[in-house]
Amino acid sequence: MRVAVINYDRCNPDKCGHFLCERVCPVNRMGGEAIIIDEEDYKPIIQETSCTGCGICVHKCPFNAITIVNLPEQLEEDCVHRYGANAFVLYRLPVVRNGSITGILGPNGTGKTTAVKILAGEITPNLCSSNECWDEVIRAFRGNELQNYFEKLKNKQIKAIVKPQYIDLIPRVVKGRVRDLLKRADERGILEDIIDDFELREILDREIQQLSGGELQRVAIAAAVAREGDFYFFDEPSSYLDIRQRLKIARAIRRLAEQGKAVLVVEHDLAVLDYLSDNIHIVYGKPGAYGIFSSLKGTRVGINIFLNGYLPDENVRFRPYEIRFTKQSERKAQSGDILVEYPALVKDYGGFRLEADGGKLHIGEVVGIVGPNGIGKTTFVKMLAGVEEPTEGEVEWELEVSYKPQYIKADYEGTVFELLSKVNASKLMSNFYKTELLNPLGIPDLYDRKINELSGGELQRVAITACLLKDADLYLIDEPSAHLDVEQRLAVSKAIRSLMAKNEKTALVVEHDVLMIDYISDRLIVFDGKPGREGKASKPMPMREGMNFFLSNVGITFRRDPETGRPRANKEGSVKDREQKERGEYYYT
Repeated sequence: MRVAVINYDRCNPDKCGHFLCERVCPVNRMGGEAIIIDEEDYKPIIQETSCTGCGICVHKCPFNAITIVNLPEQLEEDCVHRYGANAFVLYRLPVVRNGSITGILGPNGTGKTTAVKILAGEITPNLCSSNECWDEVIRAFRGNELQNYFEKLKNKQIKAIVKPQYIDLIPRVVKGRVRDLLKRADERGILEDIIDDFELREILDREIQQLSGGELQRVAIAAAVAREGDFYFFDEPSSYLDIRQRLKIARAIRRLAEQGKAVLVVEHDLAVLDYLSDNIHIVYGKPGAYGIFSSLKGTRVGINIFLNGYLPDENVRFRPYEIRFTKQSERKAQSGDILVEYPALVKDYGGFRLEADGGKLHIGEVVGIVGPNGIGKTTFVKMLAGVEEPTEGEVEWELEVSYKPQYIKADYEGTVFELLSKVNASKLMSNFYKTELLNPLGIPDLYDRKINELSGGELQRVAITACLLKDADLYLIDEPSAHLDVEQRLAVSKAIRSLMAKNEKTALVVEHDVLMIDYISDRLIVFDGKPGREGKASKPMPMREGMNFFLSNVGITFRRDPETGRPRANKEGSVKDREQKERGEYYYT
């Protein structure tokens, strides 16, 4: 079975010499019709039954607009929905169970949102035909766990509550105060409880348009939890939140399942997904072309299979390499040459005061920065970058510094390639940087795209790349995981570690994803204090000491998975959790 997909947003016949794909196709040149031209819409159409899958049109297209993949024939009967000829196709659907939380794990662009729209009744699946009829769908899922679900959905007996992925779009469609929004959403009579659980009391009288990303996320989740429904879907609920807030959100979502609700969660923070889910589905495929849901798996087994990159029950390898974490209780502290010693710093805004201990940074190391939101992490990094002036202390060094800010603005009018060429054209052409940075982050696929047309995740990857391409001694990277899926986060982590070690440079990385911090860091700077009022930054600590200090403040313990070495959060109050807290060992014993 062959699937051919054309990205018509990229396709530009006028600039490729008038349908280059049609002219180079061997089938067309021999008198056949594998690629035909829709003269009315002025676009090419690949006829999959005639296409031989040679790939010539894929490689010749100057805009990388064509994808052709060969899939097993048996998948054809599992086809759930296709958006049209040469458009994205989805195979299989996740299972929805009352009283259970099902996690979804996989790359962006592989159909997770499409599956949710189907389960929420927003899309009637067409089973990859022209027919859109619920009776046909119910018949196709006969004997499947979803049969009864679709019957109820057809009869409007299911109410779906959806927390969207892009919460930054909420202020465009929702106006008014936080208090009024939550009152309208409170169909379950739990307003006071969620205000306290989600730490919203101080922002109740603020306008929605005045909220930060983390505040918007908490309000959006609180509004979803407060509504009465049968099926709840949360799309990336941990974005913009610190680890303490992520765990509070996870507990609130778990309570929904305990009350008999069906819950589906898409999450890219593996520690949160592991802590939250009862079972998971892995989604794999080609982003923008097709997506396939795996069978339902236990959470631990499913995440380990994802890290292994191989589905044994389907005999499918969806990634050419395995991901493994350091199994030692801590990495050895750096003993190399010292790059710089920075002084104690103070920044006083009047209503907020940050005090940071001085410390030493070593050549070739990556130092992670952890702590709650609103505690001064970004302010600290800005002082080191020279963007903010300290109130006390002075950052005086002759180092070249490259800084990737937390919030990225798409204010460049050119293409990705033009921007990166301005940053460092020689590194952009270097085989070393292509191997270590550009190809793992999928940057060449974005070269012809306009910066102001990129999605949040694409813009993040470009910003990280621009930061790492600069010639610098010290790289300051603020929240690189935002908007990225799991594979992209791990690719970014691997690139940062590799470039610092091989180029003998140093990086400081602010991050909330515990797995990413564990994967990337040699040492830690830990922030403590009262968010929004005062913050205190430690000097760089060894990983074990830093993580124990940080996690003891959060009140959560982690252990290591024996197979992959990844950190796993212990359930609160479990035997393992109590044992580790009694010993004061919060970090991966």
